[in-house]
Amino acid sequence: MDEIQLASAILSAARQPASQDLGTDLLEAASRYARIRVDWAFATAERRIEMDRARTLAHNVLIDACNILSREMGRHGDDIAWREHLGNDRGRIGDVACHLHCLLGLSAR
Repeated sequence: MDEIQLASAILSAARQPASQDLGTDLLEAASRYARIRVDWAFATAERRIEMDRARTLAHNVLIDACNILSREMGRHGDDIAWREHLGNDRGRIGDVACHLHCLLGLSAR
């Protein structure tokens, strides 16, 4: 499963009625992290030093939100293959967050 497919699967999972609040938490965490990543792209080296702790924290919150949603979905017997495919690579998780942010932006038009 590539990052776009993962983002679509996560978006579908996050919108399931049984786990909607946790899904919203995940989508909000992904959006926050993606915004920080974009800000990082424009930041000077000095600004990146200032941003680094907040960026890491936002990334950790995103990963926690993925884990919490998948555990809750698993308890309900829902498909959590998206979490298994996502894995634990921090870079890949961040990339998927950016894809989620894009999909959310496009769906809001």
